[in-house]
Amino acid sequence: MKKITICCLFLSILLTEFSNAAEKFLSLKKDKVNVRYGPSFDSKIKYIYTKINLPIKLIDKKENWRRIIDLKNNSGWIHSSQLNEKSNSIIILEDKILFKKSSNLSKPIARVEKGRLLIISRCENHWCSVTTDNYYGWIKAVNIWGSIK
Repeated sequence: MKKITICCLFLSILLTEFSNAAEKFLSLKKDKVNVRYGPSFDSKIKYIYTKINLPIKLIDKKENWRRIIDLKNNSGWIHSSQLNEKSNSIIILEDKILFKKSSNLSKPIARVEKGRLLIISRCENHWCSVTTDNYYGWIKAVNIWGSIK
């Protein structure tokens, strides 16, 4: 019985890691992007995004259309011409401190609130160099929505 439980636990962990690795994030190219009910210009508009660089998760493809889901679990279809194939942004899921360098011992620059969109310059060792409003600095890349790859 213990062998079966350990085997199932291992398989569960392996599948979780595989599914996380398969996630692909995109970002919006424009500050006005229509999200449709189906993969066609004939489909009605479900809602409109008004935030350039917003990171969204790809969940399906059909020709030049991408089915996406956002941080709030809203989903729909967007034409591929409206999307950056490589996401250059993240949304933080908790308040964070923006540091001058990639270290907790570095000088703090600003407090960044949960839900803030950050533009990524580069990432290394689980730290990302980001820009938001008039601030530029480093944050620890944990508890985020988006990809830092």
